[in-house]
Amino acid sequence: MKQWFRTGKPWIWLTAGAVTVSLVAVIGLVLMIGWRGLSFFWPTAIHQMTVETTSGETRTLIGEIYDSEEVPIDRVRQSGVELANDEGELITRYLMKIGNREYVPLDFTWVVEPTIVDDQIPADMAIIERTKDGNFYGRIVAIEQQGETVATHGDENFRDVLFERVERAVELHKQGQQLQEGEIGRINFQLSELTLEERRLKLEGKLTESAIAELDAERQRLQAEYQDLEKTLFSIRDSAYRDALMVEDFRGEIVAVPMYRVLDVNFPNDMHLLAKIGHFFQQIGKFVSEPPREANTEGGVFPAIFGTVFMVLLMSVIVTPFGVVAAVYLHEYAGKNPVTKLIRIAVINLAGVPSIVYGVFGLGFFVYMVGGSIDQIFYPEALPNPTFGTPGVLWSAITLAILTLPVVIVSTEEGLARIPSTLREGSLALGATKWETIWRIIVPMASPAIMTGLILAVARAAGEVAPLMLVGVVKSAPMLPVDGNFPYFHLDRKFMHLGFHIYDVGFQSPNVEASRPLVYATSFLLITVIVGLNLTAIGVRNHLREKYRALEQ
Repeated sequence: MKQWFRTGKPWIWLTAGAVTVSLVAVIGLVLMIGWRGLSFFWPTAIHQMTVETTSGETRTLIGEIYDSEEVPIDRVRQSGVELANDEGELITRYLMKIGNREYVPLDFTWVVEPTIVDDQIPADMAIIERTKDGNFYGRIVAIEQQGETVATHGDENFRDVLFERVERAVELHKQGQQLQEGEIGRINFQLSELTLEERRLKLEGKLTESAIAELDAERQRLQAEYQDLEKTLFSIRDSAYRDALMVEDFRGEIVAVPMYRVLDVNFPNDMHLLAKIGHFFQQIGKFVSEPPREANTEGGVFPAIFGTVFMVLLMSVIVTPFGVVAAVYLHEYAGKNPVTKLIRIAVINLAGVPSIVYGVFGLGFFVYMVGGSIDQIFYPEALPNPTFGTPGVLWSAITLAILTLPVVIVSTEEGLARIPSTLREGSLALGATKWETIWRIIVPMASPAIMTGLILAVARAAGEVAPLMLVGVVKSAPMLPVDGNFPYFHLDRKFMHLGFHIYDVGFQSPNVEASRPLVYATSFLLITVIVGLNLTAIGVRNHLREKYRALEQ
């Protein structure tokens, strides 16, 4: 046994076992998050339950069962539910989403199994997805056009008419939204720019009568164009207000649901397998391509995806040159003295500083000091409203660049140390200068190590939330950092981030039960984005490694 330990094989098995356990734990965590997140998009049955209340009366609930759990019966009795004494120690209760927020205080409720008198899954039950107030559950009995019935539930072509009207309403909604965000948004942006231009000319003493006349003429032209677009928008809205759905809700009453608020209608109880698969991928597509609604508890996360990727790419562009230059200087130029050793120790220690400290530094130095100075010098006409003297995507990217800079420096310096000194000597012997040797030989050969540092930087930066809460990320950003207005890249704007979106939805949402499935879905999406960015960088690194392999040999 002692000889076996001396061979080192136990430590090999111990290391292999630790790696296996870690790998299984990571894969299991990702699979759990993926299962809980993706199952949110699978169509579930709509139940029509009749349950007994504490007063002995019955009421009807219509909705989806989101979750079930076994709880102690004493805990249920303490909540006011009367149960028989022979129910056992544990009892099953179901978390049911009943929607219809206009008529219930919360759109989620717990239903205890013994209180269920009747449970049915009617084929004609519908989920109506709306732009406001969440989903509406019920039985669609008729379609009205300007107050007149055009189709009823018993008609043979009822669903064809229904889906046609829903498609029309969705198209009109998209047209109105595109008009508001596109042309109308452009005119509002240009009007605000004219106001700033007038203030700038006034500060510079160049606001002459001719300049005022030119500004007024341009402003009148934009306002006339705005009025024409406004008429078009009102026309679109009038067309969208034409139709309405008459729906029988859980109270048995007929409720009019305006069609202009309807985004989709589905009948999950009447779907076959292929229809459910199609609906599954359709919902995933909506989730990644639409903006959020209802305090981020409904809709998609496209602005958060865009903000995360844009910020990480901007951070990569900033951190890579600085990290490479610092590593080249430390390894190729700096002498081996106590000062260099102190710098290396400082770089290594910076990697262990809590991220929130970087956020405080970014807020104090970049936002208030640098951004405030930029506003004073280049944007005095906008003051006291700040332009760059407020948190934004640029300061977030720079803050995370400083946070990840030690990783890039250490990885690049390790790559430089692996390059044989004979290559440097051969290049110098052939007449190349030291700068030419570094630029044409050393840095290209160290590029795989540079990409390794960038991969580690991206993996850390994409998941950071604490510093971003101070230097740019917000709960909801109405405008993306990139649009069609000059200069196209608006680095002063705030942005949304998937990590902060998870925090906001999971811990700050007014409707925790409604947002819980979105936490898993967004977490899985964040993992997918990080893996996608890393795989792209790994592909580039492998290409560079193969390119310079012969030179290394």
